[in-house]
Amino acid sequence: MRDDTPDEACRVRLSRTFDEDPELYDRARPGYPPELFDDLARTAGTGPGCRVLEVGAGTGKATVPLAERGCRITAVEQGAGMAAVARRKLAGFGAVEVVTADFETWPLPAEPFDVVVAATAFHWIDPAVRMVKAADALRAGGALAVVATQHVAGGSEEFFAEVQGCYERFDPATSPGLRLPAAEDVDTSAYADEAARSGRFGPVVFRRYEWDLTYTTAAYLGVLRTYSGHRALPSHAREGLLRCIAGLIDGRYGGQVTKRYLTELRVSRTVPSSRQRRRTAFQG
Repeated sequence: MRDDTPDEACRVRLSRTFDEDPELYDRARPGYPPELFDDLARTAGTGPGCRVLEVGAGTGKATVPLAERGCRITAVEQGAGMAAVARRKLAGFGAVEVVTADFETWPLPAEPFDVVVAATAFHWIDPAVRMVKAADALRAGGALAVVATQHVAGGSEEFFAEVQGCYERFDPATSPGLRLPAAEDVDTSAYADEAARSGRFGPVVFRRYEWDLTYTTAAYLGVLRTYSGHRALPSHAREGLLRCIAGLIDGRYGGQVTKRYLTELRVSRTVPSSRQRRRTAFQG
């Protein structure tokens, strides 16, 4: 299962786990490459005064860089704890509002947005709702910008192959012999297909960024504790898994490992709906 494709049968339940320890989430989770925000400005127009709706803002990992660029932001986050952390971090930005709500049922304001942003969050939104409601939130020609992150081959590759033994021991759902894909083998064309099927967005522009992050044993265990799949394990299995991983890092990798991330920016702009096209044709 890819990082951005949760099992639909447990999507809602897993999405709730992030609010169990929002302070840990904020400390442990990395942000995003700075060049992503440069590309976001070029492709979607996220500059000073741009009106942004952020979906699934979490603790503000993407909200803060957007606010620093002068965007006017309404950030929607379903977790009360996560939203509270985001409000604290964004208290110095008068043009940012953090709303505690789930995007699916949150009533859209009358004034449309220039850009809808979802950073490592869009896959947690109901697939039956997310494209259509994002389009409804945007002005004509507005942009939907989705950021997705994958763990790919690179960094401490030998560790990530060897650690599968820990997962196979403590998590029975682990398939034997799993290996990380190369970045070039990660196929995200399903997103472009979803956007096209909605009938509300034009072609998707993709930008990709590979980057490495080195973790101490404690820091790596911290980030693992924020992952929904790890949090959903029974406590005895989760703690056994983490002890196994810690022993491996300390015993064979000198107390640190390097993880390679693939971050992808996906930007598409709204096109007129069939109703709007028919109305335009009639008026013409």
